[in-house]
Amino acid sequence: MNDDYDDYEERLRAWAGREVMPLKAGQDPVNVPMIRHWVEAMGDRNPIYLDEEAARATGRPGVVAPASMIQAWTMRGYAAHTAPSQDTRTGMDELTELLAEAGYTSVVATDSELEFHRELVPGDHVGVREVVESISPEKRTALGEGRFVTTVRTYCDQNGEVVATQRWRLLRFRPGTGRAAKKQKALRPRPAINRDNAFWFEAAREHRLVIQRCAACKALRHPPGPCCPQCGSFDWDTVEAAGTGHVHSYVVAHHPPHPAFDMPYVVALVELAEGTRLIANLTGLAPEEAEIGMPVVVDWLEADPDLTLPVFRPARPEEAR
Repeated sequence: MNDDYDDYEERLRAWAGREVMPLKAGQDPVNVPMIRHWVEAMGDRNPIYLDEEAARATGRPGVVAPASMIQAWTMRGYAAHTAPSQDTRTGMDELTELLAEAGYTSVVATDSELEFHRELVPGDHVGVREVVESISPEKRTALGEGRFVTTVRTYCDQNGEVVATQRWRLLRFRPGTGRAAKKQKALRPRPAINRDNAFWFEAAREHRLVIQRCAACKALRHPPGPCCPQCGSFDWDTVEAAGTGHVHSYVVAHHPPHPAFDMPYVVALVELAEGTRLIANLTGLAPEEAEIGMPVVVDWLEADPDLTLPVFRPARPEEAR
């Protein structure tokens, strides 16, 4: 057994300093349509990403790509992940298989450190090279027994110039070996309540789902804020929502586990009948039963004596509208 363990450790140590992905250009050069999709999804309204005149006014030659997109330009794509071939396999695939031999089959990203050397502009064609920096001895973590795998990614443009570097760390762990949850369930994380949103949480304690409304132009908005994004007015009141809507989108959370939640659980983006959207848990169904477009109705979760939150459940036929 010790000989097998020593052999395995030696095989792992051999990966330190090894290239797991040679420099390879991304599928597409930096381009405005992808930048547009990104900033719209992120809600980033900085004009230097899409407005040539605004970008030049800052001293730039033209629009630039958001720095946070650096990984997006080099992702190998959905098809390569779902149907990998010998041409798309990388050294990281081999390392993952080696870690799986010891039962480290679950993974969670733990941290990422990025250093940017210059901004990217449309027409740049970015490639990335990845090298293993270290693989830790086995650690006992809350998630399970595992090893931290740290790699360094070097991003280069079409001329071989380094445009960014990234130190990327993953925890590969054995599922089911984490510390047992405490018998007494932990409190849910506290929301960040401030003067702009306190009214909403106060209404929730009374089982009222309210929506902030501009007193000037009557536009509804959520999440709450001090100023109307439509007309700029600081005057507002609220309307009480009917509590009906449909699932616009959703995710099923499996990791990382949290002692306040029963895993897995569904987090939905609910579009209310009034037109605004909010994020809430979807309850009263198995995760695999969740569907986009599903009619839902508000319910109330008394998380603890100090916290009441709206959740949504599937609407019964007579409630759906």
